[in-house]
Amino acid sequence: MNKEFKILAKPYLGWLAILAILPVFVMIVLSFMFSEGLSFEESYFTFDQFGVLFESSTLIAFGNSLLYASLTTVISLVLGYFVAYQVKKSKFNNKFLILTIFILPMWSNLLLRTEALSNLMRENNIFTNLLSGIGIHMSFDIIGTPAAVIIGLVFTYLPFMILPIYTALEKIDYSLEEAALDLGLTNIQKFWKVIFPLSLKGVATGSILVFLPSMSGFAIPEILGAGNILLVGNIIEQAFRNMDYNFGSLLSLVILFFIIGALVVVSKVDKEGETLL
Repeated sequence: MNKEFKILAKPYLGWLAILAILPVFVMIVLSFMFSEGLSFEESYFTFDQFGVLFESSTLIAFGNSLLYASLTTVISLVLGYFVAYQVKKSKFNNKFLILTIFILPMWSNLLLRTEALSNLMRENNIFTNLLSGIGIHMSFDIIGTPAAVIIGLVFTYLPFMILPIYTALEKIDYSLEEAALDLGLTNIQKFWKVIFPLSLKGVATGSILVFLPSMSGFAIPEILGAGNILLVGNIIEQAFRNMDYNFGSLLSLVILFFIIGALVVVSKVDKEGETLL
């Protein structure tokens, strides 16, 4: 790397150390300590927090997180692949504009989007009011149910699935599709034997980008689940709210290991970073 560019990178490395590396180091220290909040006057090293990891509530939260994140990933994969494939096959001149429409919701605040979804999922919402105005009286209230949480997770993280898959599909040489048809394959056979295998990089990247935030988030299950759905992110948030920084730090490190493992998988599957926008 050019020396001038190395100099420009030094401020970034400094902020990285302060905002990323230092907090992780603090969490590691807190995970092996008992302290009253952030007061270290009567603190001491202990492994008691590790026993709490195997309590029933923590195991249930981990199980729920894995289940909800897996369902969200599968649903997002089906919907995201369909959307990405249709955009890729479309004859629009400016496909970037179509993709921009899909990612527009991501430009707004996550809490605002989640609160808006919660209002739509309650008994009295804008749709039921409009329908009642034309004589159609219907109501539904799914807030606080697993369906509400999954809908919220899919709605929030679906763009993270669409973009990597579309990028992978766009890089497939069309001559390979023509060759498959010339060899006698049907369109369905062409898809499963040529297109889908060549887009697995995007599938893997998108699945990880959806799975990780779905597993570790707390705002969506807290708002849409109305406190009825307990995920790992909710336990971490409750631990920090109750100033139990030791257990909260330990759980955060567990999630961090998942993230590091996912990054390793992405680096192995997509070494060139072609599907990362």
